[in-house]
Amino acid sequence: MRKPLGVMLLALAIAGVGAAPAVAAEPAASAVDTDTLTSVVHDAVTSTTESVNRALASPSVKAVNFAGTVSLSNCSGSLIRFPASEDNDPALVMSNGHCLETGMPGPGQVVVDRASSRTFGLLNSSGSRIGTLRASKIAYGTMTDTDVSVYQLTTTYAQIKSSYGISPLTVADTHPVAGTAITVASGYWKRLYNCNIDGFVYRLKEGDWTFKDSVRYTSACNTIGGTSGSPVIDQATNKVVAVNNTGNEDGERCTVNNPCEVDASGNVTVRKGINYAQETYRIPACFGVDNKLDLSRSGCVLPKP
Repeated sequence: MRKPLGVMLLALAIAGVGAAPAVAAEPAASAVDTDTLTSVVHDAVTSTTESVNRALASPSVKAVNFAGTVSLSNCSGSLIRFPASEDNDPALVMSNGHCLETGMPGPGQVVVDRASSRTFGLLNSSGSRIGTLRASKIAYGTMTDTDVSVYQLTTTYAQIKSSYGISPLTVADTHPVAGTAITVASGYWKRLYNCNIDGFVYRLKEGDWTFKDSVRYTSACNTIGGTSGSPVIDQATNKVVAVNNTGNEDGERCTVNNPCEVDASGNVTVRKGINYAQETYRIPACFGVDNKLDLSRSGCVLPKP
């Protein structure tokens, strides 16, 4: 997780230097200069081209696109379903716990079934916004052990498909595998990051928060501000295996915006410039019939309130 863009821009104005945050406030057109806009467009085109080239080079890799991703006011996210979800179930959107409109949950805090009317911009395969989805509630949100939020929407998957021709991304219910080719798809920036799963982190400590069994990317996924909450998609299956959430910006040790890796023996490793995600394979077990959250279900190990 990283600071909101407004705070970072103020810091940049004062200090003259800084790094882009993983969480970003909605950008105002008047605040973006031509050079910045050109750079963002160039990066988006380059990243998309790299994704296509990868798919052409390897028949086992699919060209991941933006269909099913969403943009939030300060983060990225995705329209998701679970393996057992049905077309007439209320649709769900997934992002990070630190992207909640209610603020970042404290250590040990879990948000469940809280009313919300938050809106999400639904994107098509090319990254164009084609509609607006609205939440009815925050079904689940936490930054304990993981960093995830799941919103229930006012519409079903079938209704979204009928209105916009978009199907949800499926969340895989098996542990991801090291070496897997992945794409981090940011609906906020309309940008795709392609890399591989470098490995898994026993404990990832960031400030007061600790995340368990986190995904570490190879260096090619140099995610920036606004990418928090992006789905991490397995290029071979097109299924979601994790949710993007943080990275070490400055090489500091275990501070906010500078998470550190802690192994089972307590040894600490700092990897400046490396980014991370939180696994999602355990989430499907916590949702039952009609996509209803049930933290008492067999196999559900998400933190409880």
